[in-house]
Parts: sequence; structure tokens; C-alpha cells
Amino acid sequence: MKADRQRLKNKAKEFLRSLGTCWKDRTGRKMETAPKTARRRSLFKAVLNVAHKFLALLVRWLSQTIYGEHGKRMPPITNLILMESATSLAAKIRTRKLTSVEVTQAFIDRCKEVNPLLNCVVDERFEEALRDAERADKLVASGTMTVEQLEREKPFLGVPISTKDCIRVQGLLHTSGIWYRRNVRGEKDARTIELMRQAGAIPFALTNVSECCMWWESVNTIHGRSRNPYDANRIVGGSSGGEGCIQAAAASPFGLGSDIGGSIRMPAFFNGIFGHKPSKFVVSNEGQYPEALSEEQTSFLGIGPMCRYATDLKPVLRIIADEHAAKLRLDEPVDLKQVKFFYQPNDGGAHLVSPVDLDIRDAMEKVMAHFRATVKAEVRKVSLEKLRQSAPIWFANMKTPSKIGFDAQLANLQGTVNPWLELLKWPLNQSRHTLVGILTALTERGGVQYGSESYHYYVRQRNELAAEFREMLGENGVFIYPTHPTVAPYHNEPLIRALNFSYTAIINTLGLPATAVPLGVGREGLPIGLQVVGGVNQDRLCLAVACELERTFGGWVAPEVKA
Repeated sequence: MKADRQRLKNKAKEFLRSLGTCWKDRTGRKMETAPKTARRRSLFKAVLNVAHKFLALLVRWLSQTIYGEHGKRMPPITNLILMESATSLAAKIRTRKLTSVEVTQAFIDRCKEVNPLLNCVVDERFEEALRDAERADKLVASGTMTVEQLEREKPFLGVPISTKDCIRVQGLLHTSGIWYRRNVRGEKDARTIELMRQAGAIPFALTNVSECCMWWESVNTIHGRSRNPYDANRIVGGSSGGEGCIQAAAASPFGLGSDIGGSIRMPAFFNGIFGHKPSKFVVSNEGQYPEALSEEQTSFLGIGPMCRYATDLKPVLRIIADEHAAKLRLDEPVDLKQVKFFYQPNDGGAHLVSPVDLDIRDAMEKVMAHFRATVKAEVRKVSLEKLRQSAPIWFANMKTPSKIGFDAQLANLQGTVNPWLELLKWPLNQSRHTLVGILTALTERGGVQYGSESYHYYVRQRNELAAEFREMLGENGVFIYPTHPTVAPYHNEPLIRALNFSYTAIINTLGLPATAVPLGVGREGLPIGLQVVGGVNQDRLCLAVACELERTFGGWVAPEVKA
């Protein structure tokens, strides 16, 4: 009976708390009600958000004071070969309008021209690439394969391709920006590079990444910092930042990036190019480092194409998807009039996330107006409340049962680094790690723990949000959403805007395909754009919308061109 009375009292407490009243315990002390606790928590968050916005404004003012209003831009484009898409170059090579040697040499020269300023290329195989180009030209000249055969079996014959320094290329560095991997070289190609070689592409340049590929500014203690082609004072994004940079600078016709929280789409956005994160489990991650630590993380991680022209996305995706390409139905025509468009202009006001820039909001409205008026498609504005929790959902779902921490990743899995010691060494320029790498190692084991009640709560939130997307998108819907809330910030600014990556990260946890689409430049002279998200294996919808937006709004905006 005594136990029953206690259970009743506990239930009464919960009921009265839900009504916002107080309950006295046996000592006569008032117990705090849930609404009061919620109000205090809400007030604390509001104060913290205001303080964060003030800090962001202060850091922006300091950055402008230190760097100046506008930094150096890259040298102008003088060789018009550099203005061609990869698809166009391949067609001209197999029909003998251009030689592979001409094309490869043009991009090698461009790399040498822009890299002293931009620092996007960290390793190369220029001489070997030229020999590969000679062999491609001999194959074309031999006539042993018809033009139609070449197009079908080697669609990118003779076209140079770049990739980031975490996707293995035989003979090139494979560091992932980790100091202890500074001398590691690829013993063989990653599966995606192998497939692109089979399609005739020629690997020629390796591009910069963030340390351990886990930050959205590409800087590390091996290769240094990459700089934005539109303003060298701004970031290129990460972790595929060097790849986004080389594409925007017209120093590579196309390339491969990888994405676990936005590492393709953020660099694509900041550099004004196209980037596609494929549906989960479609493209092989073999040969990528660091490796995913669980099946769940593998579903978040994906290798995908990065390029200046939307027309290159589909043929590259078809190649690297390999045996999974059939499930994407890439050759199935897409009638945009039959596509349902859903859009949300922001995340609903997430904690410590920057407001969406006016230029980006305006661009989104123009895009939706285009689909309403010109395409005559069904367009609907939505408000998905769970997007407000994007960052905590991503962080929680990234947790794994593995005992491998970030301190071990920084040591290349050969022991661990002491992040406290590294933090003391960093101001003296004695640490082998970036500040953000050290801070990540310090905080990574905190927060939500794998298997905890909070972990399961955020897993449920993710699953419920995934169900909302499935119901909303079906097999003929796309979701238009900001790729990032602001244009490319100044160097180091991401440290106080850390959670802005949540706009892309949440899409990874859902396993959905998403394409970053450039929409020109904004009032700061920097690229703007958005991401197009589809249902699982509905990548072709994202790509079709990207092509339509490129035709309408112009896509990649080339820097100064001198004919």
C-alpha cells in the first residue's frame, strides 16, 4: 500500500507540473515546475543567441579590419579551352577537334598559374598525365574504336580529372590533412578513381582538405590554407574545399569530392559550382580515409561529382555508381511539370546558427517564382519543425559504438594525441594540429553518448524527420533549401559560426541525394546558391532541377576572361 501511495503521489506531481503549478515535498520545500524550467532554459538560450550574434558581428568587423573589404582575385582566364565542360571536351577529343594533350596541358598550365595564390593543389602527376593523354590521342587516331564506341565505353577519354586528398590515387599523397599521414601515398586507386580511369578520365591533380576532413574550412598543418577564387580573404569551404576552389578557378574540368556533413555542397556553394551528394549506399567509399566507423556513418558518407556545369553531373554519377546506377534510373526523362516543389527559406531559427542572408532568400524566391510561372509546377512552402534541431540530430547520429576517438584519428590510429598538451603548444606554433582539430578532440567525447537516452531520442527525431520527408517527397518531389545561411565567410570565421554546417548535415543523416546549385554572385561579389534535395534514389530529379536552374540563372559565373 505504501508503494502504491508513493506511485500515486509521483503521478500527481507530474500532473501538477504539466499544469504549471507547484508541489511541496515532505519538507515543505516548493519543487520547481516544468514550465518554469522551460522558461529559464528558453531565456538562457535567447541570451546566448543574442551574445552569439554580437560576437559574430564583432568578429566580422575585426576580419574586415584585418583583411580589408576585398582580397586578391585569381588571374583571368586566357585559354578558352578552360571554359569548356568535361562532357564537351570529351566530345571534341574523340572527334579530333581537340587533342587530349592540348586539353591536359591547358589545365596543367592553369594550375601552375592560380595555385601560388589559391593553394588548392597539394600534389600532382602532370608528367604522367601528359603521357596518358598521348595514349588517349593514339587510341582515337588508330580508328580501332568508332566515335560511338568511345562515347559509350570511354565517355571521358582524354579529359583530366582532379580529386581531394582523402580519395586514394595511386602514387599521390593520401594524407587527409593529418600530419602523421604527411608521407602516405596511395598504393592503388580508390574504386571511384578506378571507375573514372576506365571511362577514360586522366587523374592529374590532388586538392586540399581540412584536417582529418572534419571541418568546413580547408586548412591543415601539412599544406596550409586554401583561398577563395572570388576573394582570397574568404574560405573555400571543407572538406572538399580545394576541389571546389580548383573547379571555380577553371584549373580542372571536373572532379570528385566526398560528403558526410556537407563536404561537397558547402565548397560547391562557396565557390559557385555544382556538387552532388548521392543517395546513401549508391557510390563506393572504398579508398577513402578516414573510413566510416559504422554502417550508420557509411550511410551518411558519399563520394560525388563536383563541376562547373550541371551537364557533367549525370554522366559522372552514372560511372561512379557502377552496379548501383540502374536503381537511380538516370536515363528516365524528368518532366518538371510533374515534379512537386517544396521549399523552406530557413531552419526555423536553430540555436547558434546564423540567419539566412538576404541575397540567398531573394534568390530562393526567384527560383520558386520561376517554377510557379514558367514551368507551371506545384510549389508549396513548408515548415519542418525538426530542422531546427539539425545540428544536435547530426552530432548524436554520428556517434558510434567504436572506441576510436578523434584524438586517435589525429594520430593516424597509431595511439592518440593529448589534446590538452596540443592546446598548450598551439599558441607557440609548436603543435602539429589545427586549433579546430584540437578543440574537436577535446569536445568529441562529450555531448550525447552512444546508447544513452539522449542518443535514442535524437535517433527517433531523425527517423521521424525521415518519415516526414518520405511522405512529402514521394517519388516525384524535391525540397529546395539553403545550402548554407551565409556566403563564404572570412578565414577563421567558421570558429564562431561552427553550427552553420547544419543546413547540409541534416540531409546526410537522412541518406537523401542533394545537389548544390549556384545562382550567380551576390552583393558582396561572392557566389550564392541553394541545394535541391530528393527522395532516396531520386537523384535524377535533383540533377534535372539543377540543369533547369543553370539554363535559367546562368550557373557558374566565370571570373574575368581575356580572349
